[in-house]
Amino acid sequence: MASADDEGREPRVWMKVLGPDELPEGRVASVTCANRTLCMTHHEGKYAALDNRCPHQGGPLGEGSIENGWLRCPWHGWDFDPQTGRPPGGFDDGVETFEVEVREDGVYVCLDAEDAHVRTVSDVMAETMVAWGVRWVFGMVGHSNLGLADAIRRQEQAGTVGYFGIRHEGAASFACSAYGKLTGRVAACLSIAGPGATNLLTGLWDAHVDRAPALALTGQIDTQVLGPGAFQEVDLSAAFGEVATWSQPVLHDSKFAELVNLACKNAILQRGVAHLIFPDEVQTLPATEAKVGSPGGRLPAREIAPPAEALDEAALRLSKAKRPAIIVGHGARFHMEEVMALAELLGAPVITTFKAKGQVSDRHPLGCGVLGRSGTPIASWFMNEADLLLVLGASFSNHTGITRKLPTIQVDFDPMMLGKFHAVDVPVLGEIGVTARLLEARLRDGYAATDCRAEVAERWAIWRAEKGKRRLERGNGRVHSAAVFDAMSRKVPDDAILCVDVGNNTYSFGRYFECEQQAVLMSGYLGSIGFALPAALGAWAATQEEDPRFAGRKVVSVSGDGGFGQYMGELTTAVKYEMDITHVLLNNSELGKISKEQRAGNWDVWQTSLHNPSFARYAELCGAFGVRVERADQLDDALEQALAYDGPALVEIITDPQLI
Repeated sequence: MASADDEGREPRVWMKVLGPDELPEGRVASVTCANRTLCMTHHEGKYAALDNRCPHQGGPLGEGSIENGWLRCPWHGWDFDPQTGRPPGGFDDGVETFEVEVREDGVYVCLDAEDAHVRTVSDVMAETMVAWGVRWVFGMVGHSNLGLADAIRRQEQAGTVGYFGIRHEGAASFACSAYGKLTGRVAACLSIAGPGATNLLTGLWDAHVDRAPALALTGQIDTQVLGPGAFQEVDLSAAFGEVATWSQPVLHDSKFAELVNLACKNAILQRGVAHLIFPDEVQTLPATEAKVGSPGGRLPAREIAPPAEALDEAALRLSKAKRPAIIVGHGARFHMEEVMALAELLGAPVITTFKAKGQVSDRHPLGCGVLGRSGTPIASWFMNEADLLLVLGASFSNHTGITRKLPTIQVDFDPMMLGKFHAVDVPVLGEIGVTARLLEARLRDGYAATDCRAEVAERWAIWRAEKGKRRLERGNGRVHSAAVFDAMSRKVPDDAILCVDVGNNTYSFGRYFECEQQAVLMSGYLGSIGFALPAALGAWAATQEEDPRFAGRKVVSVSGDGGFGQYMGELTTAVKYEMDITHVLLNNSELGKISKEQRAGNWDVWQTSLHNPSFARYAELCGAFGVRVERADQLDDALEQALAYDGPALVEIITDPQLI
């Protein structure tokens, strides 16, 4: 019930705050009325309502107590009259009180009607993020980001942003990294100051080294206490200095929209992490006249053709090569149509780095699978038999093992990647799709390349026969990884998005899983254990968009028991937001890759064993579907059940650490 006085002041609202006899004599309690928290007291038979915030340090008076007739603040022991809110000794630092009525059905308090929301700095910046296409925020709301969080809440209510509250900030940054790798677009991760911000760093380093756009939004303590070492004070500019391509604090007199413009522009064009620091008191400053920013006129066309001389040399060498091989890296992921058109013209085998697995189908007549430590003998065969390598968007990682003994044409959009580890014969600076298209046009007039389709089919037949033998092996009665990924190759939807972790499970995935049209996400250069499940959160967000490349696709994540243990709490996040994610967990009860490295280095195997629960049962306790597989003949049925489940599901497979 609302009322207004005769002078036309704002109406007041009576709100019920306590039931009859709910608050005993001599007790206090915190109660929330709309967006205001009150301290209710019951002293000497009378009820009173006070502002819950102590005027000194903001202590919650409703969590205090009445001692010797005084309401005592729980934080620093200052006293207030429990009825009037005044302190002893005639001081003037009392707390506001509110009119109270005791009615038959309970205790009511009279409050002024809430003022209309005043647009804040955070509102302007959140609106600008939306204008730049930031569709998702993963994070944890906390005491030093509440103003910013409230602005994001308003955007969520307006339907312009989706928010996912995670259990650990590292999962938020991994989700952003995976989303950026998959889509090329920016998602945001939100944290408080201090430990919340530092928890973001691992996932942000993953984005940084794998060239994925991401936006980090971190709270910060009040600017007036920065410096002396206040609670949760961390120099965030320094902490993010190496991982962020761009990092700036939001100050009282900043150009707020312009900061977001620059953050998003840097994330997109630099393909990396941009970071905004929000001091607590700045977040809620009024900004009624500030204009929203946008990407209009900020982003150039990036379809850059290579210099004519470099293109001429590359085309000439390709035209003369009899056995050219094409190696594609993750940097070519958005340009595979042009790459495959060139490969099909030449009949050239197409090899991928591990990060690029799935960019060409293993069923394509020229697809040769992955090169390197996680790869297939098909890929290494064709590289070794080649007389020229055309390397597109690959980094020449030592894990990939691209030989430096063969003549090489390298194409990349980043000049620093060209010849990074050793000199190449023809470094070509240009956007990969444009360059591949121009090369194809040049080579239509003639080339010497031998069509390798029949030879590719022959090498696949040899490798598939070998995989068939390995599937039948039974080490200690457990399931062979070859059997796991053979079943997944048959049962996982052809267009699924696959998020893979680090460890023996990952090496086995690279060797044995045969991609059709699946997109594969991994922690490439950082190689961070625990990536898979948080990455699946980010990938699932992309499937909720209208982008036809990702909408409605199934998300499947794969890890070992060690990797799953890092972020297993995020299974509850998937349940909370009804994410349709299937997690395949290879449980060998140890950090198998580390045990293998210890043996290979003639070390004793030490401290790599793991004490595990039943992960299938854990999934059920979280509210997900869980199933356990102990024999290879159970794989198909378990995968079918999990993939058909409408929501989070987990398949726990008992595997042998020696059979990878």
